[in-house]
Amino acid sequence: MTDQNGHTRRVSALTRLARWLGPKPWFAAVGRVVLPPVDRLTGKLTKGRFISMRMRELPALLLTTTGRKSGQPRATPLLYTRDGDGFVVIGSNWGQRHHPDWSSNLVANPRATVTLGGQNIPVLARLITGSEREPLWEELLTMWPAYATYTERAGGRTLRLFRLEPTD
Repeated sequence: MTDQNGHTRRVSALTRLARWLGPKPWFAAVGRVVLPPVDRLTGKLTKGRFISMRMRELPALLLTTTGRKSGQPRATPLLYTRDGDGFVVIGSNWGQRHHPDWSSNLVANPRATVTLGGQNIPVLARLITGSEREPLWEELLTMWPAYATYTERAGGRTLRLFRLEPTD
């Protein structure tokens, strides 16, 4: 695997296994039910230091949005890639035909919090569109190739990409 700086990095066996499992329909069906609640709990208890899918090659964060209907905080574990000082996340929803709630929450209220490495980082979300989208999409696909399968399963739904920009 080549990183953002053009250096070749060896991909761990665990990451290779996760990437192999990622596109499997049963993995998505089980993963979308099991992983989010486990990761919300472990992410909260460890202040974002442990999220199940996080590995060197699969960075993960905990995103807390404000529920657009409830007004309550909603935490979601997500894979991400860096873009400058920001984070890029994708609303794949494991390939389901509807957008994930967290992405609809960000559309309604772009202020959120990223929990990563024991830090809470206030962010402002921006939907990525146009020519800015393609290179970030390719980077996300390199990290998690299953996003291509999720796009097919989503039945024509465009998976939303967001840039989470840290605020003061």
